[in-house]
Amino acid sequence: MKVHLLLKKEEIDTVQMSDDKIAVVFDVLLATSTIISCLQFGAKEVIPVMNGEEAILMAKGYKTEDVALVGEYDGITIDGFLSPAPSRLEEHVKNKTVLLSTTNGTVAIRQSAPAKEVYIASLLNGEAVSKQIIKTYDNETIIVVCSGSSNQFCLEDFYGAGYFIEQLVKEYGLNNIELTDSALASKIFYQNLSHEAYNVLSESRVGQMLHSHDLQQDLAFVSKQGELSIIPILLEKKIICLEKMETCKGK
Repeated sequence: MKVHLLLKKEEIDTVQMSDDKIAVVFDVLLATSTIISCLQFGAKEVIPVMNGEEAILMAKGYKTEDVALVGEYDGITIDGFLSPAPSRLEEHVKNKTVLLSTTNGTVAIRQSAPAKEVYIASLLNGEAVSKQIIKTYDNETIIVVCSGSSNQFCLEDFYGAGYFIEQLVKEYGLNNIELTDSALASKIFYQNLSHEAYNVLSESRVGQMLHSHDLQQDLAFVSKQGELSIIPILLEKKIICLEKMETCKGK
């Protein structure tokens, strides 16, 4: 098994992201953590969009009571949308289609769509996703995508990716996995700070921004490693839990 890591979404090559690749997308603060949380809270599906305009246009195809608009741009909640902070969504997404627009994470997911499979991961579910990939592995290359932030490297995504890669190695065996230098670097970084998840996330640039918006509760929640066994996968531009699996606790 070959595992490669991209440091930011701008490194995604949509031509090379083909059907011999499995993409695992991280935007720990907050898009992928938000998606996992929405499914945990009982959302029917999450549709990642490129921007708020696309979300508004798409919402016209749904009854008002069946859809939830969630999104931010440059860290500011879009007018008329719900905040993507998990703590502010639990009462608003059950049994609904969530249209999610974020500056980086949803864009990274959409750009990864040409891959054979696209999994959505964070610290919350990294272990569950690693086990699912091993269970279904068929000689694909694993591309771990750190969404980053507007063409900048993000510490929290690198840490979350390292956690996932560490779980993958534990499950599949070190001798059976070839890590590129970027993948190995994230694994080593995580290993050295494996018990410091909250501190790493809090001290990151985006973490500091969340502190300024009084989202410490969300930082604490998304710092939990292996807390959920939700396995979101992108199918036809819609993110759902793997069909009829016990791991879909949100169903």
